[in-house]
Amino acid sequence: MKKQDIQKVKEALAASKKICIVFHFNPDGDAVGCALALYHYFKADGYEVTVVSPNAFPDFLHWMEGAEEIIVAQKQLKTARAAIMEADILFIVDMNAPHRAGQELEQNIRKSTAFKILIDHHVQPEIQCDVMYSTPDTSSASELVYDFLYRHLTPERSFTRPIAEALYVGIITDTGSVTYSCDQPGTYEVLGKLIASGINGESIHRKVYDNYNESRMRLLGLALSQRLKVMPEYGASYMYLTKKDLADNNFQIGDTEGFVNYGLSINKVQYTAFFTERENRIRFSFRSKGLIDVNLLARKYFDGGGHHNAAGAFFDGTIQEAIAYFEKVVKECHAQLSASEK
Repeated sequence: MKKQDIQKVKEALAASKKICIVFHFNPDGDAVGCALALYHYFKADGYEVTVVSPNAFPDFLHWMEGAEEIIVAQKQLKTARAAIMEADILFIVDMNAPHRAGQELEQNIRKSTAFKILIDHHVQPEIQCDVMYSTPDTSSASELVYDFLYRHLTPERSFTRPIAEALYVGIITDTGSVTYSCDQPGTYEVLGKLIASGINGESIHRKVYDNYNESRMRLLGLALSQRLKVMPEYGASYMYLTKKDLADNNFQIGDTEGFVNYGLSINKVQYTAFFTERENRIRFSFRSKGLIDVNLLARKYFDGGGHHNAAGAFFDGTIQEAIAYFEKVVKECHAQLSASEK
């Protein structure tokens, strides 16, 4: 982070009273974690701080301190919009474009006259902010928030338990409990400092990963037993769930979090996809191993994007059309993906 950007942030903070933090639609542990860390940090300094979530976040994150204060736009749209528009400083975290906050908040983010700070680890940010702290080489937005607060803004300051827990949740959930996107020593250094502060990593892991709804387990069983297809000759696999599957198994927000990763555990599979059918479109999630770039795949063929080994997109059409299109893409780009792996 540049010295002039740090100075800009300090000057903006000195002239501000209200801070708003907003993240992407269908938030995950990283989005909620980094937002709550910022919330507790600036709340302790006396600022009026609000966190806006475009829609509901998973139940297994509700135990986190401050989670009850998050404004969910789908339930409190007027309040959420006002928080964004009235803020002196607007933090945009874990998303690289305003549209990722959903149609109901996109224009508010664009029109806000607040001092805007982007903290994100996705490639090719599509939003201009007063300060851009963005790099795809970092494990998570939560690790970037740690760097922003404790390496650049106030390196002399220690962190409290709620902040340490929030950052820890963000890092472990965005790295699959440190199994991917975690090849940088700095990630382990941050995790070590968070644990050294006194938080209980084992307890946090149980709260996040052993705290699922029964509906999740039934959906996972269905996806693995009846909705999984492997394309071994192409090094690919995919799973899907239909609207009926979700309805029949009492789907709740967050139930399918991490399902896409199961496809990568299959021998010879180098990349995988998971499709969920929603009201009028299909949500795609992509994951890959090694050099295979699913961000490029998502951008080129699905108008999506994300990271090198993790990306997402939406598809307008039926689940059958989505499956057919994915299989067509896999076959057409096989030579290109195989070459990139070599």
